[in-house]
Amino acid sequence: MPPKPVTAALLVIGDEILSGRTKDKNIGFVADFLTERGIDLREVRVVPDVIAEIVAALNALRQRYSYVFTTGGIGPTHDDVTAEAVGAAFGLPVVENPQAIALLLQRIKPEDLNAARRRMAHMPAGAELVENSVSKAPGFKIGNVIVMAGVPAIMQAMLAAVAPSLETGPPTLAKSIAVGNIPEGAYAADLAAIAAQHPALSIGSYPSVVNNQFANEIVVRGKDPDAIAAAVAAIDKAIAALRATGKDKYTLR
Repeated sequence: MPPKPVTAALLVIGDEILSGRTKDKNIGFVADFLTERGIDLREVRVVPDVIAEIVAALNALRQRYSYVFTTGGIGPTHDDVTAEAVGAAFGLPVVENPQAIALLLQRIKPEDLNAARRRMAHMPAGAELVENSVSKAPGFKIGNVIVMAGVPAIMQAMLAAVAPSLETGPPTLAKSIAVGNIPEGAYAADLAAIAAQHPALSIGSYPSVVNNQFANEIVVRGKDPDAIAAAVAAIDKAIAALRATGKDKYTLR
């Protein structure tokens, strides 16, 4: 029996993401990081800096996946409400963590540690700290929820810090097949049949346009290298048959 997959969701928090002011740079990094460790990122949600919205999303996701990673909303300003929202989701009080205060004092003079900066030490009671080697202000972990900063460099440092404690699974393998400008519509039926024969695999077609022509690519992903090899062989055979008919000359999908 195959091992139970280790799964994850990413909850991106911030009005600035939804407004378009800030372009998210964390989703792709987190996806790559987790994939390398055999953790399947199954869902990404983006919510505003609204406690009720964060709580609703968090409670839905943490019941469904092995881990939930959050980014954003743990800074010193009034709109940084992630800690309060996580506390509400778990039914826990949010308190000032003395270990977090000690870390802040490594970078901030005691006389400069004002009420706003002390907010960066607020977290649900019983939370474990997540190290921040960039600016000291920590993230935190409670249950299967890992709370990180939104600034990419800091988020990456926090993700590296928490990595040794994560449960991992078999790595996801991927094989890409370049099919040139054969239109997707020409091979869609064959691809669907092959996908049906290999339900444990993810098989997708990804079009792009190069020099005004489609440059399609098929990607096969999964945990079983033998299944991947079989699916790739079937796809190669189907594509070769299409090329033999001259259908690779089309430029429409």
